[in-house]
Amino acid sequence: MPDRILILDHGSQFTQLIARRVRELNVYCEIHPFSKAQQFVNEPDVKGVILSGSPSSVHDENAPDTDLTGLQGRIPVLAVCYGAQLLAKRTGAPVERSKVREYGRAHLDTVAQDRLFDGIEAGTQVWMSHGDTITAPSEAMEVIASTDHVPVAAFRLIDGLTYAVQFHPEVYHTTDGAQLLHNFVMGICGCIGDWTPHGFVDQTIEGLRKQLGTDNVVLALSGGVDSSVAALLLDRAIDERLHCIFVDNGLLRQDEYDRVLESYRHLGLNITGVDAKEEFYAALKGLEDPEAKRKAIGGTFIDVFDREAKRIKGVKWLAQGTIYPDVIESVSVNGPSVTIKSHHNVGGLPARMALKVVEPLRLLFKDEVRRVGKELGLDPNILGRHPFPGPGLAIRILGDITPEKVALLQAVDHIFIQGLRDEGLYDQVWQAGAILLPVRSVGVMGDERTYENVVALRAVSSTDGMTADWCHLPYEFLARISNSIINKVKGVNRVVYDISSKPPATIEWE
Repeated sequence: MPDRILILDHGSQFTQLIARRVRELNVYCEIHPFSKAQQFVNEPDVKGVILSGSPSSVHDENAPDTDLTGLQGRIPVLAVCYGAQLLAKRTGAPVERSKVREYGRAHLDTVAQDRLFDGIEAGTQVWMSHGDTITAPSEAMEVIASTDHVPVAAFRLIDGLTYAVQFHPEVYHTTDGAQLLHNFVMGICGCIGDWTPHGFVDQTIEGLRKQLGTDNVVLALSGGVDSSVAALLLDRAIDERLHCIFVDNGLLRQDEYDRVLESYRHLGLNITGVDAKEEFYAALKGLEDPEAKRKAIGGTFIDVFDREAKRIKGVKWLAQGTIYPDVIESVSVNGPSVTIKSHHNVGGLPARMALKVVEPLRLLFKDEVRRVGKELGLDPNILGRHPFPGPGLAIRILGDITPEKVALLQAVDHIFIQGLRDEGLYDQVWQAGAILLPVRSVGVMGDERTYENVVALRAVSSTDGMTADWCHLPYEFLARISNSIINKVKGVNRVVYDISSKPPATIEWE
């Protein structure tokens, strides 16, 4: 087992970024709710602990209160923002509500000679985001960095293994944040940095062979990167005992079913294609609510997949392409949370199918999945494919679903995606697609008035989908695509471009 850094989440919007930065050091890490800390006290591979920030104040009645008994003082701890304030308060240091909320860029005026700040000099830029401030150190603390307005920007407890910073080293705005995390993870915690794609492939294949034995496994392929990489790992581990099923739900991109099915066969996978378009259209008839559509698609998929899986003798395992962001977003820090959207890969299938679940990728972020796919020799056309939502075009058609609407959106989407490829822009975009809006607009074609559909184009840049920014595609390109869509797709007379980032928006509209 590789070295592991434990990240305890207090609900910060930046927690996933901490994990991303640690993974970039080729060190394995996991995010768990702060309340689970005691589960890891006797885990020998845990080399260090990082406490995340939080939207809470340490003065709140129900503020997260992490129990570090058995961890703090035995292994290194790095507390970030709220975590720093929590540890400071426990030592008796004054933590006061800031008169003015400290948010944005700041500079460390003083930086002590300390292992945490190796290679980092005074004047370095950091990013603050907190409403409470540690106004003075306690006797148990040694201040190791400060700013004009924050006298205790970083400190070390006298136990020598506990560090804390009131700024966020994980965000890009903290200039030397990566260096600070390197100093903590590699220097203070002593991690080796052996979490690599090659190592992951070897360890996962060996683990799958032990876990699955001589059992048969069934996997739903989607044409996307996640399920494809999962399939290749399982194929390497158990060969013909992996049975792949590719379902055409009628909500795929134009000609995608035949194209993807053929590419999988070239990879040598044991695969069966199933045309179930009419079943999905029937299940979606009259539904407009996004969550209702997702559940109808999920329920129908289970029925179709279950039926096909039962035709295979001796299947005991269901493989899924679940990745780490799916897992993170499905676990609440403080218990049950509001559903933003249901994840098609997390839960749902096992209870209905009475199969054990195997998820080879559940520890990986999206970009790590791509690196593993490259290591496995996955077809570049699949490896570089943009993410595509599990419910397909159903959540890119706002309102009810009909075969006619699907055909219209497929035509629009094809022009947009092919245009990105032809212009050499496809690989610069993390995800792109078209959305059919539930509104019509007045237009003029020739000498006639039209009253037809509006479509929105969406293209974003991202690393792992946790955050995303809209792509600044060339105006000339957008103009050509808009003109092509309106001229070639009957029923569309207006094209708009979505310039929203995530957050506050999501990548998909539903």
